[in-house]
Amino acid sequence: MYKIAIAGASTLLGKELKDALSDSPLAAASFVLLDENEGLGQLDQVGDEVTFVRAIDADSFDRADFTFFCGSADLTRKHWKQALQAGSSVLDLSGALDHEAGVLVRAPWIEAEATSADLFTPAVIPAHPAALALGLIFERLQQHAPVKSAAATLMVPASEFGRGAMDELHQQTVNLLSFQTLPRAIYDAQAAYNLLSGLGENATISLSGVELRVRRHFAEMGGHRWPPLTLQAILAPVFHGHTFSIAVELERPAEVLTLEEALGGDHLDLVLEDTDSPSNLAATGQNDVLVRMRPDPGARNPSEASRLWIWAATDNLRLYAHNAVECALELRRLRPQGTVQ
Repeated sequence: MYKIAIAGASTLLGKELKDALSDSPLAAASFVLLDENEGLGQLDQVGDEVTFVRAIDADSFDRADFTFFCGSADLTRKHWKQALQAGSSVLDLSGALDHEAGVLVRAPWIEAEATSADLFTPAVIPAHPAALALGLIFERLQQHAPVKSAAATLMVPASEFGRGAMDELHQQTVNLLSFQTLPRAIYDAQAAYNLLSGLGENATISLSGVELRVRRHFAEMGGHRWPPLTLQAILAPVFHGHTFSIAVELERPAEVLTLEEALGGDHLDLVLEDTDSPSNLAATGQNDVLVRMRPDPGARNPSEASRLWIWAATDNLRLYAHNAVECALELRRLRPQGTVQ
């Protein structure tokens, strides 16, 4: 039996991670739920185990095989070395360890990654869900025709930035309808009923930070197999779900039917009907990336295409949590037997 610690267990991502672990081969593990202020003392459940959310102390990571950090970046920076020193494998979903030496970005669903974790890897970063979704699409296309260039617009929901951002979007919406002053503590801008490519100068979150993180994770997953990604992040007035508008140019024309087949299968769900267009609502609760492909209408031969428009949608928190669990399952080979016997 394994012992698993979840630091940031009361966050939106922490809740999704608990659900993903409950449906995984790690569901029988012993769990320790940790947080700083939010949710302390709250009764919670992972798999069949009912437990309390505890404050992090000197013994919190004792004998833990895996520690997931899914709270704030500050929480991770404060405690990840403590978990490492306790002998735990560290998985960072907070973004705090992106620039730490030796830390690897992982996405087990994408094959042929250049490196894998070993006993000397200090921590693993499950790939950002937007980078993972884009990587799955380009990896499948690449198997049939080399991708010459790619540009994407990512519509970012409030849940990307946690419960506080969702609460402020909700309150802005309510206040606008009642002609009251808008709260701006997080966005420092009107996020409700609006699309933004930048936020106010006093915003506590950053769209450019999202862009940098997605591009970095995309590049690390792809190595030299995919072209550099041109990406713009837009804050969308929605609570949940990533949506993407993607322009792809292939090195040579490929059969449209072949490309459609490539965009189906494991972890990708190709939508063929216009009436069932992928959306953040349609993606909610789905494990797969919903994809709709449209060849460039200017192509001379309608059965072939070298330029594509792709519209995609994902459940961002669910995809992130499931990739984190896959990373832990990949790390099991370093721990053939758990510390809890």
